Amino acid sequence: MHSDNIKTGSERMPHRSLLKALGLTDEEIRRPLIGVVNSQNEIVPGHIHLDTIAKAVKDGVRMAGGTPIEVPAIAVCDGIAMGHEGMKYSLVSREIIADSVETLAKAHQFDALVLIPNCDKIVPGMLMAAARVNIPSIVISGGPMLSVNFKGCYRDFNTGMEAVGAFKAGKIDEKGMEELENVACPTCGSCSGMFTANSMNCLCEALGMALPGNGTIPAVYSERIRLAKQAGMQIMELLEKDIKPRDILTPDAIYNALCVDMALGCSTNSMLHLPAIAYEAGAAFTLDYANEISAKTPNLCHLAPAGEHHVQDLYAAGGITALMNELSKKNILKTDIITVTGKTQSENIKGHTVLDYEVIRPIDNPYSETGGIAVLKGNLAPDVSVVKRSAVAKEMLVHEGPAKVYDSEDEAIAAIYAGKIVKGDVVVIRYEGPKGGPGMREMLSPTSAICGMGLDKDVALITDGRFSGATRGAAIGHISPEAAEGGPIGLVKDGDIISIDIPNGKLELKVSDEELEKRRSSFTPKEPKIKTGVLAKYSKLVTSASTGAVLKV
Repeated sequence: MHSDNIKTGSERMPHRSLLKALGLTDEEIRRPLIGVVNSQNEIVPGHIHLDTIAKAVKDGVRMAGGTPIEVPAIAVCDGIAMGHEGMKYSLVSREIIADSVETLAKAHQFDALVLIPNCDKIVPGMLMAAARVNIPSIVISGGPMLSVNFKGCYRDFNTGMEAVGAFKAGKIDEKGMEELENVACPTCGSCSGMFTANSMNCLCEALGMALPGNGTIPAVYSERIRLAKQAGMQIMELLEKDIKPRDILTPDAIYNALCVDMALGCSTNSMLHLPAIAYEAGAAFTLDYANEISAKTPNLCHLAPAGEHHVQDLYAAGGITALMNELSKKNILKTDIITVTGKTQSENIKGHTVLDYEVIRPIDNPYSETGGIAVLKGNLAPDVSVVKRSAVAKEMLVHEGPAKVYDSEDEAIAAIYAGKIVKGDVVVIRYEGPKGGPGMREMLSPTSAICGMGLDKDVALITDGRFSGATRGAAIGHISPEAAEGGPIGLVKDGDIISIDIPNGKLELKVSDEELEKRRSSFTPKEPKIKTGVLAKYSKLVTSASTGAVLKV
């Protein structure tokens, strides 16, 4: 065991004395030491209850003969960080989390890890660390928030964001705003739609790194506590069998995750996080691979923001195992691969049928024959750009319009609220990429303002930054290369015609090659806006969004 390095032999007597200072008995020290990485804090609604999950995990570890050692991880609430400088720190936190988990695990020689995330960057950050450290590991998230019915509609965080645009447009008054404020986020848990947090928690099941139910059992259900106990017990079996993350996070597992991603219509942020996880696991891929998978994977779900259903409905319909079982009817998945259950995906999903075909469409009657996410390329995005196709109105799948160009999210929001954006426009937001932001801000405020004003079927937004999983509409992000790296998005001028063709994977700037070359010859990218602290370090080390925005020294 790794922990023998800190507890076995006469030369480790000083180390044992420190373990005893923790209150550990000789028997506890003799047992495997299991790191329980808890990202609980009192600022993230998805994490406020994780002390309950950690307690259940530790109970499970003890029941199965291990000694749980709880350690912390940071967490950022993307909703609270949204729309101001705080969002620059969100994606950066993914790398900090991965580094801190690696540091704690290696420094203290844990034998295995139980990882307790819930919200956006915490899930991929912990998965990246698991692949990097490569000791037996399992993920158990805190579960999704409930959505409640208010005046005939089930509400969520996105309801509140879009209400701001509706208020600015005079569609609701202050009383209506207050009413929505009180019902949009009614419980603890990760925000209730198929936004980034729930996308990644569901994909943990598809990757094989979490027990069935991880992505969909609501945070406030007692079943979530029972699942946490099972995860604590299961880590001891993984340790006994020496099943490690890199045994699970194979190219086939990444393939399955991409298939489930397409079937669910997950957040476009999955197109940042899956490449980063795959990179750490030694199973790197390009996003062209995602389009290949999308071409043969039907979109079976329209959860918020793409539709009216929420994750609690997906849970009631049978969850991820039922969705994967439905996909397996056409042999779309690669199911003969090991998972944290100690069984194959085929064994995990067997017998788990869809309980509500309104929520999970039959494979023979999908929302579309292709996946919920599309990768677009063209002279405006030579490397890549990404859109949540399933959340785009049919009217906007193909669109041409004049550019309205802004060099930051803040400038774009001000213009939208000032009524400067009209039907047909393509809003261009640049210098918000990983390097240029720095930090690649998630931009829900401008998209929500557009939707709240009723322009989501008339206006597109494109950016070298990224959009929230709660975003709906023709919102195209991750444009690479970014403006700060000299990408063509930096050359766009007000009034240029931009052509969007989502079905055919095209994003084009209708400007001649000669004109673009003329602009390029006199173009100097703007310097990153922040030059000190963690964001400055991040800006120097981060790679393109097209490769997952991982850090390379």
